[in-house]
Amino acid sequence: MPTVPNTDQAAQPAETIQPLPDFADRLVRWQRHDGRHDLPWQVRDPYRVWLSEIMLQQTQVVTVLDYFARFTARFPTVQALAAAPEDEVLAAWSGLGYYRRARHLHRCAQIVVEAHGGAFPQTAESLATLPGIGPSTAAAIAAFCFDERAAILDGNVQRVLCRSHGIDDPVPSTATTRKLWSLARRLLPEAPDIAAYTQGLMDLGATLCKPRRPTCATCPFVEDCRARRSGDPQRLPVRQPTRKTRPERSTVMLWLRNPSGGLNWLEKRPQQGVWPGLWSLPQFDATEQALQFAARFGRVIGHQELATFRHAFTHFELTILPLRVDLQVQPGVSEPQGQWFDLGEATQLGLPAPVRSLLMRPMSATDAPPPSVLRG
Repeated sequence: MPTVPNTDQAAQPAETIQPLPDFADRLVRWQRHDGRHDLPWQVRDPYRVWLSEIMLQQTQVVTVLDYFARFTARFPTVQALAAAPEDEVLAAWSGLGYYRRARHLHRCAQIVVEAHGGAFPQTAESLATLPGIGPSTAAAIAAFCFDERAAILDGNVQRVLCRSHGIDDPVPSTATTRKLWSLARRLLPEAPDIAAYTQGLMDLGATLCKPRRPTCATCPFVEDCRARRSGDPQRLPVRQPTRKTRPERSTVMLWLRNPSGGLNWLEKRPQQGVWPGLWSLPQFDATEQALQFAARFGRVIGHQELATFRHAFTHFELTILPLRVDLQVQPGVSEPQGQWFDLGEATQLGLPAPVRSLLMRPMSATDAPPPSVLRG
């Protein structure tokens, strides 16, 4: 049986939901003819499948393609990833956001090497014990690489199942999640179709059964999809009401420079909170505090407030005022949490997306805001 969350173990089967006839067979045939077949992680290598599954969490395929290519070039094996310093891993991840994924990725690679001899476990149950691998990710790896008959239930799959089977219970909720897991297990085909079936669920949700304006005409379930037959397929899944606006915060981001040496001051952030463990420009509540901090390092030559910009996190939005300060550094002055880096060194570190964007802008353009970046 497939691995499912602990909350589903006591769930009753969704007996009131009648599965569409030949659901798995129709989906497999559609995937083999019309599904995606050229993604670089569509291989039997569990390292690449695992890496792609982690990167694709809350991130679009078009974004992941470039990161995946650069990441696997830099860390071609799980052994290479495990042996790399954390800063190097975070630097390669920089810009993808949700940095705990990268930290879990690194730790998972180390456990695979240290405890499993460099070979990924071959069952969803065992894979789900590794850091950062949830039940759906574990099932995807097991299905794609080891042909295990295991059910997945990511956001795309929830949408496909809710629409095709007319499930109008609110998502997400514990009761609905249990019902969907139960249905997902009941729909599983037998081997050797499990990999094509699993890929088909992902492909259908990503290419046809999209959140808005689904392309129903070419769907393999066009004739009996219960949401389509209701006349409004986009209505499902029903979303629980959420707060529409996120809290707003603001910060002064100090870009402290030593022009004579071409150096920039960066500080390593704590392991908890925003951008945990990344190198960043120091932040302050007010310009005066930032200038007082800068004065510790030597004589301030000049300072300039650059254009503010907004950066969106999952739970709040941050308005950033970059304050560029040039100074003549007094030798021997430092702070324990930070150090000076030239631009080349800085770009090799794990940096938050807005910090990297700010540092990389041409000097003549630093009075303009960097491009807005979501969830960096």
